[in-house]
Amino acid sequence: MGMRHKTVTRAFSVLKGTGLGRMLAPFTQGCGAVFMMHHVRSARSDAFQPNRHLEITPEFLKLAVERIRANGYEIISMDEAVDLLKSGYGHRRYAVLTFDDGYRDNLSVAYPILKELEAPFTVFVTTGLIDRTSELWWLALEKIIADNDEVVFTAAGNSAGIPCRTLAEKNACFEKIVDHLTLEVGEGDQRKIIRALAERYGVDLKALADAQMMTWDETRQLAGDPLVTIGAHTHDHFAMARLNADAACEDVTRGLERLEKELGRRPKHFAYPYGKSHAVTPRDADILREIGFASSVTTLPGVLQSVNARDPMMLPRVSLNGRFQDPAVVDQYLTGAPFALYRVARWAANGFGVRSGFSRLFPSTR
Repeated sequence: MGMRHKTVTRAFSVLKGTGLGRMLAPFTQGCGAVFMMHHVRSARSDAFQPNRHLEITPEFLKLAVERIRANGYEIISMDEAVDLLKSGYGHRRYAVLTFDDGYRDNLSVAYPILKELEAPFTVFVTTGLIDRTSELWWLALEKIIADNDEVVFTAAGNSAGIPCRTLAEKNACFEKIVDHLTLEVGEGDQRKIIRALAERYGVDLKALADAQMMTWDETRQLAGDPLVTIGAHTHDHFAMARLNADAACEDVTRGLERLEKELGRRPKHFAYPYGKSHAVTPRDADILREIGFASSVTTLPGVLQSVNARDPMMLPRVSLNGRFQDPAVVDQYLTGAPFALYRVARWAANGFGVRSGFSRLFPSTR
């Protein structure tokens, strides 16, 4: 974690210090950017924060909006962005602000800031979390590891105690279990495992959702402002690519129907849970297209380019990452250079058969 953070920090420093980002911008910045966020709340002092990349402070949110506009970008709605993308570059650069999952601080903290700044935004809502029938497994796992010196974890039928006394051990434990839950077992088994861990270590999953997520009344309050667009984010926050086609379609449709029933209108835009290559495939884009969505966003890092107009079902996003809350980083993101260099580095690593950790340099959503 520390090495990756230092690597990314150094890369941004080089881009800024050498002016390379600005030099590359005419070739790399594209026509716009979709920014991704999750939580907006005051910084926590806990040493162990494996989900820190999902949290930004209110101060940074305001600074980020100011930097986006100072760079000549207009902040617009998702509807308008898709229309502009399809119509071509023109002379207008634009940005879209998005939040995933439906956390209460989107309403209580982010909304007043963005309302004051007259900045439209989209919230992609996971309906099972609003219904309190699905699990915030990444937050539950953080709490379990934070509160214990050892976590007994069963994988492939074998139970073993994973030490987590020190900060390094806690981070290693979190990464080990997350890799198992997101790469080695199916989505259904993932939830069975997290429910068993929660029961063993006394974590109330419903109480956790009550503390973190909006209610339907709060969601309706947010949706009532024309500044806000509500998008779909499935019902159970399953990785679509890790489900068969029928199950993936069912999770999307169930979430869509819950939103339509509770809010009185059918969302046109979608965000893939997790959104990285292991969680999204062209098959999933076809499912969304057939359902009738106007666009869907991934967590694949990048700015909007003309090529994205051909397939608005796989749009990249720029993560406003809690580990890099620096206005200068926002400036570099908008040049598009970090993402172009990231793609080159991945291509080179793959070409030489190097198993790289480049995807971890742009941490994904949960």
